[in-house]
Amino acid sequence: MNEVEIENEINAKGLNAPRLSPADIDNAVVGADYHVFPGTTLTVCCIHLRNGFTVTGESAAASPENFDVELGQKIAYQNARNKIWPLEGYLLRERLHNQ
Repeated sequence: MNEVEIENEINAKGLNAPRLSPADIDNAVVGADYHVFPGTTLTVCCIHLRNGFTVTGESAAASPENFDVELGQKIAYQNARNKIWPLEGYLLRERLHNQ
C-alpha cells in the first residue's frame, strides 16, 4: 500500500485520534539538497526540517548505464522522507504524554 491508500483506509475506518498524516511529514520539510558523488551513481539527499534538524537518504544504480539524476534524487528524497515519520511520531507521542 502507498501513503494515499493507507490514509484513505484510516479515514474510512474513522481512526481520528491524534496521529501523523503525510501532510504533517511534508509540512516538517523546509528544503532539500542533493549531491552525486563524482564517478559514482550514489545520490544523497539531505532534507532540512523546520526545527533545523536534517535527515539523509541515498540511492545508487547498480549499473551506471541505468543512472538517471532526476530518478536518483526522487528515490534519495523518498528514502530520507521515510526517516521523518519516526521522528515526528516520537514528538507527537511526547506531546500526548505531557498533556
